[in-house]
Amino acid sequence: MTQTPEAAFLTAFHEVATIGATDAGGVERQAATPEDRQTRDWFVRFAHDRGWTTGVDGIGNLFARVPLASAEGGEQARVIMAGSHLDSQPKGGRFDGAYGVLAALHAAEQVERKVRDGELTAAHDLVVVNWFNEEGGRFAPSIMGSSVYAGLMDREAMLEVTDLQGVSVREALTSIEYLGSDDDPGVPPVDSVAGYAEIHIEQGRILEREGLPLGAVDSSWYTQKLDIEVLGEQSHTGATAMGDRHDALVGAAHVILLFQEVCERFPAEALVSSVGQVTVEPNSPIVVNSRVHLVGDLRANDPQIVKDARDWMIEQFAAVEEKTALRVVAKDFDIRPNRYYPIEGVELQEKVAADQGKGIRRMQTMAGHDSVAMNTVTPSVMMFIPSQDGVSHCEREFTSDEDMVTGLDALVGVLERMVEGALDGVSYPGSPPAEIS
Repeated sequence: MTQTPEAAFLTAFHEVATIGATDAGGVERQAATPEDRQTRDWFVRFAHDRGWTTGVDGIGNLFARVPLASAEGGEQARVIMAGSHLDSQPKGGRFDGAYGVLAALHAAEQVERKVRDGELTAAHDLVVVNWFNEEGGRFAPSIMGSSVYAGLMDREAMLEVTDLQGVSVREALTSIEYLGSDDDPGVPPVDSVAGYAEIHIEQGRILEREGLPLGAVDSSWYTQKLDIEVLGEQSHTGATAMGDRHDALVGAAHVILLFQEVCERFPAEALVSSVGQVTVEPNSPIVVNSRVHLVGDLRANDPQIVKDARDWMIEQFAAVEEKTALRVVAKDFDIRPNRYYPIEGVELQEKVAADQGKGIRRMQTMAGHDSVAMNTVTPSVMMFIPSQDGVSHCEREFTSDEDMVTGLDALVGVLERMVEGALDGVSYPGSPPAEIS
């Protein structure tokens, strides 16, 4: 019995969710691991079964081209790109990223069928993409593959980034046989991309709270990270007198609490911050630790809030040094300005939602996404569907089948118009919305 397009999508989504599945309902498939390779192999099979060509570039991004406008044997048309990422956080959720890739694959199949049946005339081809290392859980920084593709990060520098075990991006991609080349004919040149669309779970609770199935993202928050080392001296936990200890972990505890305290200096919900990664050395049960490495994260809609928070933190690190007789070395990295999506793409989402009788609202994204990078090189559309309880990057992350199908239908509608040329000639990045200074 032939499945409906919606049922086929759900079957595929839940099949992919078994790759790297955890006992608590999440997934564990960090970038360039064997589990990541399995999802990539699944993507390639899906594409090849439909006669689509695939390619892998020099940072591991995986592309599948759906010919809609290109004449056989002639010059290839420009492309509309759609996708997200298949890698996950450690013990992450099965929806984050993967939903966007699976929805893009199935939306592309529906759009191709409409072009073939004469219901749609395409000015562009479609390309579905699985971006490498969006999560940044194994290799920092995050949003790596799309940022390299967009020219925001240097490819060679990113290939030399290592994980906590000292394995480089180059080595990891080679090990799973997904280190390609920018010269691969299956890789669309960036200047051939006429537009980009991405659908993603919200990872917050605004849509759930307001009972809406769709969100049209108009802008992203300002973000910056701090790379922090707390340096002390290794010694014996039993034999060393308390006054003679220089425990880096004690200093790190002070630093971590500062990331909580700094938010209290600003209006409620204006700033979010955290320490997301801690590496302790030598991490032995009978050794006072000599070094702690932390990665701190500061985000706000207002860039000045982030800058003020960062400056206050640096001042407080000096106070920690004085109090603990340790060294605290902090470096700025991964600073991302506010990005604004073209208003024409936001309005396109609203028109599609109205045509389909679905509620939608404009909103911001506090999290980073591949569309943020792509919006610097092509008109980009960012679409949200609800997240239950507003939680993500954890095993209990959840979005209903109904909401996923609603999002798929909306993505199909957006891509239909984009391949017809709806966003051709639109400027990017977009201008700030009127209410945002």
